[in-house]
Amino acid sequence: MLKKKEFDLLVLLSESDGRMPQRELAEKMNCSVGTVNKMLKEFMERGWCNDKTVTVKGLDTLEPYRVKRAVFLAAGFGSRLVPITLNTPKPLIRVHGKRMIETLLDAVVAAEIPEIIIVRGYLGEQFDQLLYKYPNIKFVENPIFNESNNISSALCVRYMLQNAYVLESDLLLANPALIRKYEYQTNFLGIPVDISEDWCFKTDSGGYITEHKFGGRNCHQMVGISYWNAEDGAKLADDIATVYHEPGGKERYWEQTALLYKKEHYKVAVRECAFEDVVEIDTFGELKKIDKTYDF
Repeated sequence: MLKKKEFDLLVLLSESDGRMPQRELAEKMNCSVGTVNKMLKEFMERGWCNDKTVTVKGLDTLEPYRVKRAVFLAAGFGSRLVPITLNTPKPLIRVHGKRMIETLLDAVVAAEIPEIIIVRGYLGEQFDQLLYKYPNIKFVENPIFNESNNISSALCVRYMLQNAYVLESDLLLANPALIRKYEYQTNFLGIPVDISEDWCFKTDSGGYITEHKFGGRNCHQMVGISYWNAEDGAKLADDIATVYHEPGGKERYWEQTALLYKKEHYKVAVRECAFEDVVEIDTFGELKKIDKTYDF
């Protein structure tokens, strides 16, 4: 397994095609130029790069960290966005002319993630219109979306969560760089806040989630984008089914599987972002504030 700084440098080199100066590499990695030069020398000795150009062997070294698929949970009704959602699934609502889910899909395509899966339910046939722009989408039907919480959607794709992003489909993504070609470890996006009146995380000194709850202080407000490595994705397949079939399981959120009910099986890091990076539109009032065309 690569060390974190080895991973970071190898990814930076692959993304810049060897054109990024050592000083800029050092700034992005928060280390000295001397450290970067030492690592570059080690990389060349291992055959991972030629000068600052990543070799085939270097790309093979990164392959276990390659994001293989993006799984979108898009089956729900979106009751708080009535009346718009009476005729349109929430992820397909246009904000400034662009469907919300498209802001995420465009980022997934730009990151060269090869497989896109959308779990659909309410007015599911309307998602077919996305195929004109994203022909490689595969749809998974959730026939019980109206009988349970989003854990039922995760249940439908529980065998597809290895090396995968899991995304809520009603987010408005302003920073596409949050979706990346490579991920080092299992993580959940979170915004550092002094106080939250939403779902949030408490973390330990290493930045790993210790508690997932509604409301808190000095915490990270949860953003509905996460990544699950091969090992954790495989464990989720069994754990989601177990939690779902427990008493009251249908009413649970899918992420509570790893962050609450089976948290002893996982080590989930928080990956920090900011409020301006991604917006979750929960109510019709919030939609009208962002896009004045709905102010009627």
